[in-house]
Amino acid sequence: MSLDDHLRSRLHARREAGLLRVLRPLEDVGPTVRHEGRDFLNFSSNDYLGLAAEPALRDALREATAAGAPASRLIVGHLKAHEEVEAALAALVARPASLLFSSGYAANVGTVPALVGPEDLILSDELNHASLIDGCRLSRAKVRIFPHADLEALERLLRDRPAAGRVLVVTDAVFSMDGDRAPLRALAELCQTHGAWLYVDEAHTVGVYGPAGAGLCAELGVEPDVLVGTLGKAFGVAGAFVAGSSALREWLLNVARSFVYSTAYPAALLPVLRAAIRQVRAADDRRAQLHAHATRLRTGLRALGFESPGDSPIVPWILGSNEAALTTSAKLADEGILGLAIRPPTVPVGTARLRLTPMATHTSSHLDQVLEAARRIER
Repeated sequence: MSLDDHLRSRLHARREAGLLRVLRPLEDVGPTVRHEGRDFLNFSSNDYLGLAAEPALRDALREATAAGAPASRLIVGHLKAHEEVEAALAALVARPASLLFSSGYAANVGTVPALVGPEDLILSDELNHASLIDGCRLSRAKVRIFPHADLEALERLLRDRPAAGRVLVVTDAVFSMDGDRAPLRALAELCQTHGAWLYVDEAHTVGVYGPAGAGLCAELGVEPDVLVGTLGKAFGVAGAFVAGSSALREWLLNVARSFVYSTAYPAALLPVLRAAIRQVRAADDRRAQLHAHATRLRTGLRALGFESPGDSPIVPWILGSNEAALTTSAKLADEGILGLAIRPPTVPVGTARLRLTPMATHTSSHLDQVLEAARRIER
């Protein structure tokens, strides 16, 4: 069998199982978008504060001194502007230093293996993001998965840890599919008690929680050993950063393979990131609006009899089967609403869902439209 025949067979099987993924070319970004000549309300974006289309960010592109980068940062791709942005990000999350990566995925698959190896132990929440899972695998450390947010199970694993080797506890701050928060204070206490390092991925919380958008760790007074933040969600730009001590930054720029062997973060986006950081710091009103929208949407779905766990701006609408999720998504699309289906392996089998994410820039009438459409969908 040829490669193409093999792939076509596999694609057909995914289509029959309701698991085939496709691209949808949109003409713009924001709370409303156009697709194939139609206008849609966009409730599937991670642009929580609505900054991706913010005029101040577009204007900042004019400040760029170059478009891309000539090399990796360790060769001749490093600019003074990289350091300025990293200092601003570190200040935002109240950590001594930070390092830019090309994406959140690159940050996690580079950082975890840079910190632990075959003689070490990783304790990872079972609902962690795929990038954290892959980073753990690449480290070649022994990985033990603890049940989601189960502090007793984690404590048992910490108590029974090997005498030799380092221990890294890895967790998301807010989990991207269920929208619930990790028990960060308790995790930090357990790590301190048992001499473990705490690694927190704040992909969905920096910019959304905390003083001036500093994140959930800052809001709770938790100082993890490693803090990861993404810049393509609340910041509306692209990339990610790892924040922590100055020693952590220096170590990562020497050994994190996804940093060392990647072309530098594009020069054109550095002034945009500076503008985004300023916008995030000043976005208390947007953060309040975002959380109010999420609460109203989740409460409305529950009142209609739907399952919608969590307590963050990620609002899951659990539907169960792949077919139910795809059908509900299609019904919303018929009414001009983008609420895309999330299916295995992204979520466990039998928990297919729509993952609704309001934006601060949605209006009350936008939420009315979603909840009115939900009322007309059979449970």
